[in-house]
Amino acid sequence: MPDRLLKGSCHCGKAGWTLSGDPGSITACNCTLCSRYGALWAYDFENERIRVEGTTSTYTRPGKADPALEIHFCPQCGCVVCWRGLRLEDDGRRRIAVNVRLCAFEDVADLAIDHFDGRDSFDDLPSDGRCVRDLWF
Repeated sequence: MPDRLLKGSCHCGKAGWTLSGDPGSITACNCTLCSRYGALWAYDFENERIRVEGTTSTYTRPGKADPALEIHFCPQCGCVVCWRGLRLEDDGRRRIAVNVRLCAFEDVADLAIDHFDGRDSFDDLPSDGRCVRDLWF
């Protein structure tokens, strides 16, 4: 789907993102942060297929050694827009994930969900066949 463009925006409209092309499956993570936010993530690399727009504030998630990522949220309405990796990949690119809950439901309802155990094992969990529609409510 090279011509697909997903758009997400916070509640007040001052911050958002675009993701061009196939978003792939969407990740539901159960780590201590994601379970509190209720976010569903689509991944790519910063300033490649994902572009974040507007002003955001950040929260740097403490890591076991060094902080690994920062959460970007709208300073006006508080919606979680994305997370951004603080470490560069071996090829110099930076991972980023956008919160698909900021999209119109009909644009993401049929995207498959991958479950990630960020709380205990840090492993992908077996697919259960659910899609975004199943986790929206």
